[in-house]
Amino acid sequence: MHAQLAIQSIIEQVNNWGRWGPDDELGTLNYITQEKRVQAARLLRRGTTFSLSLPLDRFGLQPPMDRRLNPQHIMLTSGSDLLAGTQPGQKGGYGYADDMIIMALQAATHWNALAHMFHDYHMYNNRHCSLVNAEGAAKNSIAVASAPIVSRAVLLDFPRALNVPWLPEDYYVTVDEIEQTLARQQVTVEPGDILLFRTGHMTRFSASGEWNEYTYTNAPGPSLEVLPWLHKHQVAAVASDTWAFEAIPSKTPLWLPIHAVGIVYMGLMIGENFLLDEWAEDCAEDGVYEAFICAGPIPFSRAVGAPVNPIVMK
Repeated sequence: MHAQLAIQSIIEQVNNWGRWGPDDELGTLNYITQEKRVQAARLLRRGTTFSLSLPLDRFGLQPPMDRRLNPQHIMLTSGSDLLAGTQPGQKGGYGYADDMIIMALQAATHWNALAHMFHDYHMYNNRHCSLVNAEGAAKNSIAVASAPIVSRAVLLDFPRALNVPWLPEDYYVTVDEIEQTLARQQVTVEPGDILLFRTGHMTRFSASGEWNEYTYTNAPGPSLEVLPWLHKHQVAAVASDTWAFEAIPSKTPLWLPIHAVGIVYMGLMIGENFLLDEWAEDCAEDGVYEAFICAGPIPFSRAVGAPVNPIVMK
């Protein structure tokens, strides 16, 4: 009962239903204004770019036979096909190659749509869960987020702050640790920012080359108590180098409380499986932990999540 009351208290603190009107489907992305994007563009100094996306291939994060299918690349036509239809010495050689991908939209580096989670049979902005059916999401789909996610990105590099290669699997990031890491990196959080949480979890698995126990297992991340802090600072979106963003296990009656409270009530855009190591190395070298980011998801109509190739520029 005490845990349920604590969850309800946080819901009341962060609830954004109706804040931007009854028709809103963007949630916290509303914090990214046109002025914010212009301000973020001024961060460009060197023209250096970093992709925060994993490769999209069948050697991805998902375990074998999982319904979240790793990307499967299939050639529809190829140069080999062209050669197969020719005779020895034949001239011309005109043709083309074409291909396709089959994958779960949340199998790799991705954003979750605000239609991704339900609590008490509702999703963001007091919409009933039945609005997501076999045809997809009639409201709060990922497509509405295809353009707005251009802003200032701030990296929170917790392993470097704690002088460890990666956080333990059961590590809970607190508000105090967020503020201490920001202070160590000499960077502040401003309204409309996108916060990238580096835990080193992906570093740990990529070092071994084995992903079989990466998903659906314990992982480091922020605890539910971080949501009011994000709400207070008007953070537009968050993402991390883990499969669920938040700490697993949750220490609450809910399996994914930040998803249930943050996505459903706060309208918080959450990204997962972001590749942060290369950018983090650069930040450590020049001491600059902020950058311009462009991270629009692929606009699949009515989808509840989508792959993204986030690009940060310094």
